[in-house]
Amino acid sequence: MKCVLICLVPIVLSPFAAYSQDKPNSKQPPEAVVRAWQLASTEEQKHWQQQRDAIKNIDISDQISRQIVIARGSTKFGEYHAHPTTAMLADNRTIFCVWNIDHGGRAGPMARSDDGGLTWVRMDDALPSNYRNFKNCPSIYRLADPHGKERLLVFASRTLTDRENPKPISGRHEGYMPRIVSEDNGKTWREISPIGGKISKEDPFRCVMTFSSIVRLKDGSHLGMFHRGDGIGEGGTLQVMQSISRDGGLNWSDPLMVCDGTKLDGKHPCEPYVFRSPDTKELCCIMRENRRSGTSLVMFSTNEGRTWSRPVDTPWGLTGDRHQGITLPDGRLVVVFRNASPLAKDKGLIAWVGNYNDIKNSKPGQYRISLLKTFRDGFYSGIHLLPDGTIVVTTYSTYRKSDGGCSIVSVRFKISEVDVMVAKSHE
Repeated sequence: MKCVLICLVPIVLSPFAAYSQDKPNSKQPPEAVVRAWQLASTEEQKHWQQQRDAIKNIDISDQISRQIVIARGSTKFGEYHAHPTTAMLADNRTIFCVWNIDHGGRAGPMARSDDGGLTWVRMDDALPSNYRNFKNCPSIYRLADPHGKERLLVFASRTLTDRENPKPISGRHEGYMPRIVSEDNGKTWREISPIGGKISKEDPFRCVMTFSSIVRLKDGSHLGMFHRGDGIGEGGTLQVMQSISRDGGLNWSDPLMVCDGTKLDGKHPCEPYVFRSPDTKELCCIMRENRRSGTSLVMFSTNEGRTWSRPVDTPWGLTGDRHQGITLPDGRLVVVFRNASPLAKDKGLIAWVGNYNDIKNSKPGQYRISLLKTFRDGFYSGIHLLPDGTIVVTTYSTYRKSDGGCSIVSVRFKISEVDVMVAKSHE
């Protein structure tokens, strides 16, 4: 079955939905929510206001022709689609998308596009039976081992326990960071043992979410980053961890803590996005700040992740959740995320466009694009750049008010189109 473009009326964002990590059925009204940044000093809020006013905002969220629905959400059981990630094959055309059912719920769905995200085919039935017992934010990556062998790997935070899953499945694994793998470009899949052990506070790979980003190092190995709480769940202080694989994602080193919330004046770092600078000389890691005390956090490494600088505030315009990005041929960066900027006028799914030095020097950036809005929940995303310059951003959103559940939606645009919009806005 292939998906088609669906035309809808423009969407209005609930300010509570885009800014909250709470489950979307929260009964708390928007006016009762007080964010920590609202208690910041007058000087700090003035600085945010200056950066907000210095960056241009472009809104294409109501341009329905750019939007493709991959999985329609509804109030029916099993049709609340959330938290997608994507991976593209070396042909720069074939894209895979995985997501979970319900907010932070079980894995199961997968879709494939052979034409750069224009049409999609569901392939849930091709996946191992135990994959449905993987929980919370499955993440898909294309990784190559030192011999050039490429694999697609899907990781999740943990498996359901025996208590949560009474139905026996032959050969079912249990533990942190379970995974499935394909060695034939996604045609067939098999389950392999989890990276971590059984669910316990002592397991080194305990996590809130699995790897939220993986970057290739100069020696051909891969550095993966994830976050955890100081207990089994996400309660207490959040910690950002990293682990290294030297065989294309099959085996991983014991994780090391690289950002500890106890040393950040009450800030809670999570959902790390690690990428290489355009000049290839250093690694940059942008992190969500879950306490909502101000902006997001960023740290840098000039030695391939062996050590990291002390985290500092990002520019105001990069404040949000679950960052993912690409580097354009001209060296500019496009970073997408769920907006959480203090005092923001633009809402929803944001694409920040700027230079690497803007991040290094806390400059506002060039402009922000509002890509999609929601009635309730949304906006973890994958992003890819196609050979013709099309940028494909795939996310989740309560796409229309009557749906009840979230949909998986893809948004398409070219940076050249937005550059023209920005130029016209200055005329």
